[in-house]
Amino acid sequence: MDLVLRATVVYVFVMLVTRISGKRELSSLEPFDVILLVVIGDLVQQGVTQSDESVTGALVVVSTMALLSVGVSWATFRVRALRPLTEGEPVILVQDGVVIDRNLRRERLSVGDVEAAARAQQIAHLADLRWAILEDGGTISCIPRDGAS
Repeated sequence: MDLVLRATVVYVFVMLVTRISGKRELSSLEPFDVILLVVIGDLVQQGVTQSDESVTGALVVVSTMALLSVGVSWATFRVRALRPLTEGEPVILVQDGVVIDRNLRRERLSVGDVEAAARAQQIAHLADLRWAILEDGGTISCIPRDGAS
């Protein structure tokens, strides 16, 4: 039972840290960030299993994490009010060609990040955007103004 409680606490903690740390695509992580994720994974494992190196302990921990993940997913699906907590909400970065600096700062993004996303979607200038939206998964969706290319 101790493994289940530790796995649950760590699951909730990792979910909170992930939500607080912001939206970033895995592909946009720097090499240091990837290494940090691996180190965190090892530290989490040590904190959850302590000195229990048994196969049973590993199965209990993995099963607990999987059940928590399915449970959170199901609760998020059934209770709409939980979605902003578990999945986040899209954030408007550009509206009618005007950059919303407050939202960029909050999400720790630069104008260059938005410009790169616009270029990737065949939009040459931010002034040509109706909306640039940071989606839940960390991607930036760009919607051109009518008549803009």
